[in-house]
Amino acid sequence: MADNDRALFWSNNAGEQKEGEGGSEDGSDKGHGFFGKVKGFIKENIGFGKPTAHVSGFHLPSITLDQADVVVDVMVTNPNPIPIPLVDINYVMESNGRKLASGTIPDAGTLRAHGSETLNIKTRIIYKDIKETYHDIHPGEVIPYKVKVELVVDVPVFGRLTLPLEKTGEIPVPYKPEVDVDHVEFNQLSAEESSATLHLKVGNRNKFKLGIRELEYSFGLAGTPVASTRLSKSSTIEEQGVGSLEIPISFRPKDLGSAMWGIICGKGAGYSMAGKLEVDTPFGPMHLPFSKEGGKTILKRKAGSRAMDANEVI
Repeated sequence: MADNDRALFWSNNAGEQKEGEGGSEDGSDKGHGFFGKVKGFIKENIGFGKPTAHVSGFHLPSITLDQADVVVDVMVTNPNPIPIPLVDINYVMESNGRKLASGTIPDAGTLRAHGSETLNIKTRIIYKDIKETYHDIHPGEVIPYKVKVELVVDVPVFGRLTLPLEKTGEIPVPYKPEVDVDHVEFNQLSAEESSATLHLKVGNRNKFKLGIRELEYSFGLAGTPVASTRLSKSSTIEEQGVGSLEIPISFRPKDLGSAMWGIICGKGAGYSMAGKLEVDTPFGPMHLPFSKEGGKTILKRKAGSRAMDANEVI
């Protein structure tokens, strides 16, 4: 079955099997007489059997502050000599009995004869909907989940069968990182080109570790854009902890105009910063944006660096 045949249509209406359709849940025929004997003969001599299935994986390929994409892998084995229709896939994902997502994939394709294959059942959790519906679920928490999946198949001789599956675990409700500039340390000061190091504080209010691997940012000083780039960084911030990052920047002091005089005199300067962190977590990679407006930072001169006179700036 092609992956496109199983692409999830976001739906809040889980399908239900109609009463009276197909055989019994255990695949047995409790009837007697001629028809029961025929079915028994076919099962024993032609080799028809009940398909089997199990959850082989659970993934969160993408997590942001707004949503999490979920993929449930289901391995299905068809022991029969002919392909059989996969009528419906019904699923519901819940936490402590509260529904997080649900849906149905109708007419989900065909399972090939004498084969096994993995079905990728995709859904999406919208954090805003969860927080607005369940007020006791807060950002930064890790909550339990249970995924229930029903595969409805139509097998010759057995009829329509439902294969129920379950998977449990934990998922995060992420909290945005708190990124502040602790101070700016100037390494080299000259009228044409100056270099400095941004010393950042990164607060992690989540109840799980963040492994920073990439930082994308833009930084403005005294109302003037100073730096904008993407850097690979490696740092681990413990759960509900604070970490630090050192970011090199370079700029032209003349671009800051008269504000540079205040910086030279040690009065500090206002700054703005925006960007995103690419982090690894126990649940998979996350994309966490951040922003800071109207902040003010202390500017320090690195020991051994030459002090610049204000006349060099003007």
